[in-house]
Amino acid sequence: MSSVAVQSEEQACEAFVAWLDRRVVAAGRGDGLDRLEVAPSGTFWLGRIACEDEVRKGAADERSERLDPCAIGVRLRPVDAPSWSITVTVRARAWVQDPKDGPDPERRWWRSGLVEEVVSVMTGAEGGSFGRKQLEDAFAAVGAPGLSAEVRVDVEDWHKETELVVQLVNTSPEKAPGLTDSHLYETQIQVSGLPTRPFQLETLPDSFRYDRNVPAYGVNVGIEALTPGVFRTSDTVGVQTYRPTYWHGTNAPPDLSFATLADDPLPQLAALVDALAVYDDAHWSPSVLGARQAAEGWTDKMRGEADRSAGEVFAELERLRVGLELLRTRPEILRAFKLMNKAIARSAEGRGYTVWRPFQVGFLLSAVRFLVEPDDEARYVDTVWFATGGGKTETYLGLLLTAAFFDRLTGKTMGVTAWSRFPLRLLSLQQTQRFADALAGAEMVRKEEGIGGTQFGLGFLVGRAGTPNRIVPKTEGDEITPDSPGMPDKYQVLLHCPFCRDENLQMRFDRQRWKLEHRCTSPTCPMKGQALPVYVVDQEVFRFLPTVVVGTLDKAASIGLQQAMRGLVGPPQKVCPVPWHGFTYAERSATPNGCLVPNCQGGNLLKPLPIDPKRFGPSLRLQDELHLLRDSLGAVDSHYESLLDHLQRELCGTRAKIVASSATLTGYDRQVDVLYQRQGRVFPQPGPRAGESFWTAPTTTPLRRFVAVAPRGVTLEHVSDRTLDTLQRCVRELVDDPATVCAEAGIDQTHADLLISLYGTDVVYGTTLYDVEAAGRSLGSNNTVAGINVEQLTGQTDFDEVRAILERLENPEDDFAERIHVIAASSMLSHGVDVDRLNTMVMLGLPLTTAEFIQTTARVGRRHPGLVYVLHKIGRERDAQTFRHFEQYVRQGDRFVDAIPITRRSRRVLELTIAGVVGARTLMIREPASRQRLSTPAKLRDYARNSGMTPAAESAAVATVLGLDGAEDTVHREQIADWVQVWFAELEDPTNKAKYVSELGPRSPMMSLRDVEASAPIHD
Repeated sequence: MSSVAVQSEEQACEAFVAWLDRRVVAAGRGDGLDRLEVAPSGTFWLGRIACEDEVRKGAADERSERLDPCAIGVRLRPVDAPSWSITVTVRARAWVQDPKDGPDPERRWWRSGLVEEVVSVMTGAEGGSFGRKQLEDAFAAVGAPGLSAEVRVDVEDWHKETELVVQLVNTSPEKAPGLTDSHLYETQIQVSGLPTRPFQLETLPDSFRYDRNVPAYGVNVGIEALTPGVFRTSDTVGVQTYRPTYWHGTNAPPDLSFATLADDPLPQLAALVDALAVYDDAHWSPSVLGARQAAEGWTDKMRGEADRSAGEVFAELERLRVGLELLRTRPEILRAFKLMNKAIARSAEGRGYTVWRPFQVGFLLSAVRFLVEPDDEARYVDTVWFATGGGKTETYLGLLLTAAFFDRLTGKTMGVTAWSRFPLRLLSLQQTQRFADALAGAEMVRKEEGIGGTQFGLGFLVGRAGTPNRIVPKTEGDEITPDSPGMPDKYQVLLHCPFCRDENLQMRFDRQRWKLEHRCTSPTCPMKGQALPVYVVDQEVFRFLPTVVVGTLDKAASIGLQQAMRGLVGPPQKVCPVPWHGFTYAERSATPNGCLVPNCQGGNLLKPLPIDPKRFGPSLRLQDELHLLRDSLGAVDSHYESLLDHLQRELCGTRAKIVASSATLTGYDRQVDVLYQRQGRVFPQPGPRAGESFWTAPTTTPLRRFVAVAPRGVTLEHVSDRTLDTLQRCVRELVDDPATVCAEAGIDQTHADLLISLYGTDVVYGTTLYDVEAAGRSLGSNNTVAGINVEQLTGQTDFDEVRAILERLENPEDDFAERIHVIAASSMLSHGVDVDRLNTMVMLGLPLTTAEFIQTTARVGRRHPGLVYVLHKIGRERDAQTFRHFEQYVRQGDRFVDAIPITRRSRRVLELTIAGVVGARTLMIREPASRQRLSTPAKLRDYARNSGMTPAAESAAVATVLGLDGAEDTVHREQIADWVQVWFAELEDPTNKAKYVSELGPRSPMMSLRDVEASAPIHD
C-alpha cells in the first residue's frame, strides 16, 4: 500500500508562488489567449520584438532601442577558433487582425499557431544572416504572411577574447499589404552545439569568496543555461534565493535558549566559542588557504585579501573569548547577562521563539567588554552586518538590556542607558513596539528580582512629525493642548500592551501629572491599570529620562536649541519636589524653576540629583541603518555626533559606545571614521565563501523569487498595473474556486485559506513619492479586477493611519473583499516594517542604491516564500546593466553597493552646523556652570565679559569639537573664526535686536538635521 506524502505549508506556498509567476508571465506574453479586443502591441510587454525598420527609424540611440527592441539574443564566448557550427531553435507567434466583417467582430485580433524552426548556422569570422526564407515561410504557414525574421550572428573580436552574438531579428516590413501587426510575439531562441567558455563579471573585482563566471549574456532578454553549451532565452530573469540556517559548526549546536542562558549560561557559551575556534581553524588556517589558492587559481592579490580576512576572523574569535572570560570572572556582568535572558524570554512569550541564533549570542559576547572597559571600547564602532530579517533588532535589544541591568547593579538607578536613532523621518511603530516589549520584560524581571531604581522605560523622541514636542495648557499658535483635536488617541504609539499583549490600549492625558499616558485596559495585565512606562512627548522624555530613548536622527539638532536635551548626554540640573514632575533644567520665563510642567508650583527649593551626576551619560548610542547616513545628511550628522561626544565628555567624563547596523560593508571603515572619528569593526566577519560562514549557511528552503522584467513597448505603469491586477485575479480565483486553482497549481486544498492570507496583499514600491501616489491612483482606475483596496505607507502618512494600516495587515478582516489588497509604499516600508502577510512585491524601477534594494525586498517573504517583481526602467543605463547581470546582482548584492559618499569637510555643511555647536556649548556647559540664566544676549554678554570668553578661544574650541584642527583644515578654521567673530560682534552690540541667544550670528542653529539643501555640495 503506497502512502502519499502530506504537503507542508511551505511546499504549498512554494507551489503557489511558482503558479503566480507563471500566470504573471502569461499575462505579459499573451500565453493561452486566442482572441483580443484591442491591439496586442499596446497590451503585452514580454516576448515581443518590433520590426527592424520601425526601430531604426525611431531609435535615436541605444536607450530608445531597449524600450522596444527588434531583436533578442545570446552573447557567447566560443572555445574554438572559427569556423563555428551552431543550431538555433526559433519559436514565435504572430497576432493578426481580421477585417471588420470577420467571424468575431468584437474580438478581431487572433493569435497564430506556434512557429518552431531549427535554423542551422555555419559561420566564420565574418558572421552572417541565416534562415530568413525558412522563417518567412513558417509565418505564412501559420496565417501571418508578410512577417519575416532571421538569425543573425555577429562576431566581435575587439574584446580580449572573441565573442559571438546570436540574435533573432524581426526583419518584417513596417507596413505591407495584409500585414496588420509587424511585431513578433512569444519569441524565444535556443542555441546549442557550440563549446563555450564563461565570461568574467567585469563590474566586480577578483575575490577569493565569489565566483565571477557568467556562462552567457542575454541581449534584451534573460538566459537559462539548460545544460553545458545549451542556452535558451527567457523573457524574465528569475533568481531563487534560499533561507539560511544559523549554524554551520561540525558539532550539534549548544543550547542557546533564553531559559538556559538565564540559568547557567557558561557551559553553553564555552561550547559556542570552542565550536567557532574549530571552524576557524578548519577554514582559515594558512595551510587551508594555501590549498584553496592552489586549487582555485587565486592571484597573489586574492591570497592577500584572504590572509587579511583570516586575521580579522581570528581577532573576532579572541573578542568572544574575552567576553566569555568576563562573564566567568565578573559576577555583575554574569548577573546582568542572566537577567537580560530572563527578560527576553518574558518578552518573547507567545511569539513562537525561545532561542537565540548563534550569531546573536556571538555578538553579545564580542561586545560585552564595553561594560568594564568603556573608554577603550568606545574607540570602536561595532557594526552588526547580517541579512535583513536575521534578527539584528533583537541582538541590539539583548545588548541594551544587559547594559541596563549592569547599570542598575552598579549604582546607576535612573537615567538613559541607550539612545537609539533611526535615519528615517518616521520611526517604525513596529520597531518601537519591539523595544517596548523587551523593556517591559526587563521591568517585570527587575521587580521580581528586587532590583532598585526607577522603572525601565522607553522614550519616543520624534517630535512634531509624530508626537508632540510639548503639551501646553492653552492654545498658542499650533501648540498641542489637552483639548486639541484628536487628543489623546492620535498619539498612540504602541500597537499592543508590552506587558500582556492585549491590544485594547487606552490613551489618557493626566492633567495632575501632566502626562500623556498609554494604559492597558486588561484586568489581568501586570500593570493593573497603571500608566505604562512609555513616554511619547519630548518634554516627558526629558522629565523622566527613560532607560532607552528611540527616535529619529533629526532630533539630535535640538541639542543646540534646547537645554533639556542635556539629559540625553549628561545630568539634568535638579529634581522638582512636586511628585511626578521629574527632572528640571534651565530656568526660563515659562519655567522659572526649571521644571518643564507648565505653571509648576514647586518653588525654587529643588532636590539634588539622587545619583552621581557623571552616571547620567548614556552607555550606548545605537545607529540603525548606518548606510543611509550619506551625502549631506551624513555630513551634518558627523558634526553633531562630534558635538554629542564633546558634551558627554565635558559633563560626565565618558564617551558612549556606538553600535550600528548596516545593509552593506562597502566603505564602512571610512564612513565610520568620518561620522564618528572612531575605528570600524564588523560582526560577524564574512565567511570563507559567499553566503557561508560559521554563523550561517544556505538551505534548500525557498526564501524569495526575484523576477527581473524589462518591459517592451509599454509604460512601466502599465506593467505594474497589469502585474498587480493578475496577482489579485489569481487570489480571487482561489477565493471563488479553490478546487480548480489548487488542482492547477498542485496544491493541497486544505492550504487555500492560508495562501489567501499570505498572498492576498501585494506591495507596490516606488522610489519617489510621485511614483507611489501615481501607482495608487492608477490601480484605482486601470484594473480589470473590481474592488482593489489600496492604502499608502509613506513619510506623508499620518501616525494614526500608519498604526491603523499595520493593525489591519496583522489582523486582516474576515471578508477578503474588505481587506487591504495593495500597499503602495515608499522607503518608509523598507526599515523595520515586519508583516508576515506581505509576500509579493512589485518594484517600480530599480532603487537608486543597492542597499535600498536589499533592505526593501527583505520586507517580503520574511517567513514564507516571497515573490518580487523588479520592473526595470530599461531606458536608464544603470537599470539596463543590472538587468544584464541580474542573477549576480541578487546573489552578490553586497558587492554592488557603492561606497558611501560622505565627508565632514563640506564648507556648506559647516556653515549650517557652527551655530548648533556654539549654542549647545552655551546651553549645556556654560549656563549650568555659571548658575545663572544665559538665555538672552544681555545676560550672556555680561557672562562673556566676566569669564574672559574670547572669539579666538571659542573658534579653537569649535574646531576641536568638529575634528577640524588638522593641517589640512586651515580654510575650515578660518570659516569658523569668521562665523564666531560675527557672533561675538552681535553679542557685544547693545543695539542688536536679537531677543534670544539662538538668534545671534549669521544663522540660527538647525531645527533638524535635514535642514540642509539637497544640492549642498559635498567635497573635501
